[in-house]
Amino acid sequence: ENGLSPKDIKVVSVTFGPGLIGSLLVGVCYAKTLSFSLDIPLIAIDHLEAHIFSIFLEREVSFPFIGLLVSGGHTALFFVKDFEELQLLGHTRDDAAGEAFDKLAKLLGLPYPGGPYVSALAEKGDPERYPLPRPMLEEDNFDFSFSGLKTSVYQLLKRQKEISKEDLCASFQMALCEVLVEKTLRAARTFKISRIVVSGGVSANQFLRQLFLNKASGDFEVYFPPLRYCTDNAAMVGYLGWIKWKRKHFTELSSEPYARAIYKKHRN
Repeated sequence: ENGLSPKDIKVVSVTFGPGLIGSLLVGVCYAKTLSFSLDIPLIAIDHLEAHIFSIFLEREVSFPFIGLLVSGGHTALFFVKDFEELQLLGHTRDDAAGEAFDKLAKLLGLPYPGGPYVSALAEKGDPERYPLPRPMLEEDNFDFSFSGLKTSVYQLLKRQKEISKEDLCASFQMALCEVLVEKTLRAARTFKISRIVVSGGVSANQFLRQLFLNKASGDFEVYFPPLRYCTDNAAMVGYLGWIKWKRKHFTELSSEPYARAIYKKHRN
């Protein structure tokens, strides 16, 4: 489509993980074949890092910053000092935020993926109609937990025969987003960082974006990728590969993909 040939390729970057190992193996094997046959460098990309730095596809953000990755498979907070220096501050102990949206949608009989459908109903609802918990909000750490929120909704649906889907979606969205925003702002205050980057599929949620901007209230700069770069995309993998290529941080062909995130938690 771009009129390029294999000889124009200077480097190949590919997601090594985390993710479903079967899909990762297919992509990595293909990338290794290209690297070997064209005699060009191979660069392994971490899927979480690619999301975090997707903001740079259309704008520059100064380091350091607090990075909130919030998607269907991951929810984690990072202290980001450089493209290759990230410290994990906290992560979900069970469901990811996007996964929680999908599970609510399933309980309500909505299509998959459920996030956009839940958000659409939430726009018409009262976020204070149903009192739902804010899991781990008061705990002295940066971890998350959303399985209890889902359980509360399940029990509510069992107790009440008639329920407003719009109000329930609005109440659920408010509870989940408040936890994400408050924990992220707490991390920024703790480490005295004024810049926050929110990325991943759930960062496309307009309610979450507005809540961040409202709560930041001039004390913090909050950045979001353009909507087309919030969900999984090749551009973010290519961009981070370009950064690593300039630094000559190449990957051995013997390297293997990994299914689980491999970050160590930051310790004060």
